[in-house]
Amino acid sequence: MKTIILNTPGKLELIETEYPQDPKPDEVLVKVHAIGICGTDIHAFKGKQPFFSYPRILGHELGVEVLKLGENVKNLKVGDRCSLEPYFNRSQDQAVKRGKTNCGEAISVFGVHEDGGMREQFLIDAKYLHPSAKLSFDQLALIEPLAIGFHAVQRAKIQKEDKVLVIGAGPIGIGTAQFAALHSTEVAVMDINQDRLKICKENLPIKDTVCIEGSDFDAIEALRKLFEGDLPTVILDATGNPDSMKKTLEMAAHGAIIVFIGLFQGNFEFHDPLFHKKELTLMASRNALSNDFRNIISLIERGEINTDFWISHTIEFDELPSKFEPLFFGKESVVKAVVRL
Repeated sequence: MKTIILNTPGKLELIETEYPQDPKPDEVLVKVHAIGICGTDIHAFKGKQPFFSYPRILGHELGVEVLKLGENVKNLKVGDRCSLEPYFNRSQDQAVKRGKTNCGEAISVFGVHEDGGMREQFLIDAKYLHPSAKLSFDQLALIEPLAIGFHAVQRAKIQKEDKVLVIGAGPIGIGTAQFAALHSTEVAVMDINQDRLKICKENLPIKDTVCIEGSDFDAIEALRKLFEGDLPTVILDATGNPDSMKKTLEMAAHGAIIVFIGLFQGNFEFHDPLFHKKELTLMASRNALSNDFRNIISLIERGEINTDFWISHTIEFDELPSKFEPLFFGKESVVKAVVRL
């Protein structure tokens, strides 16, 4: 079967591998129809993805079709269209026993820590598949990146009266803002990229956007102007930028909640007296839970979340090795690219 493998940084190759065998009792054989390309794939291509080894088959944002069921599988049927939950826990460690399957001690992410979905077919435990009779394969490939923002919003426990700031208008930030807007009418998105902010303003039910313009930009003044003299009571930072993350403590209202979604590979330092003076709550958010996937599918099916604007580029599977670098490292403005089989 056709398979795309990342042999070394910068070298994607289309190869042929053996088709999978029949599924074990709790497994399902699936056919891949749509693969979303995410920041993790791009970092791996550049050789800057931590805890990563080569060669690796990428791909964890997937829309798949069920081809064959193991004898114990009762929750799926042949022909089901599904989204994949790519966070696998091989052991029942302390976090997993407490229901935190998104951050188990020995978690293995499909397409990152183990070979993923850039191939025609693969075998998977049925419990990691979430079916929908209404969504397209492209939409199902969007569920995982949407789930990152959904989970972060769940962590923040946003209330109707909260003034919410999402920092970063990449795919994760866009999804975060979409779900935050389900809880509060006072949601703003901040970024340095006017084009990305325009996408947010045109497609999301948010209050407004804030563009960071130059090193002397006064973010606090801009936010007070936007929120009628107040500062955000919830900040969700999807940048992974240490300067942005540090700035959240200054921009936050007293008593605010800050959630870091983006990951910075280094030490994060802040001024402790400011942190204590404001009695801030600082959280991390990692991956998502099974229930997050089910909830997002339901929200899209009911028309409460719009995915029409998400996919800006589509690529045929065979063309990905030659098109990957010019698409993601050229002048294209990519919101989300989806590979189709």
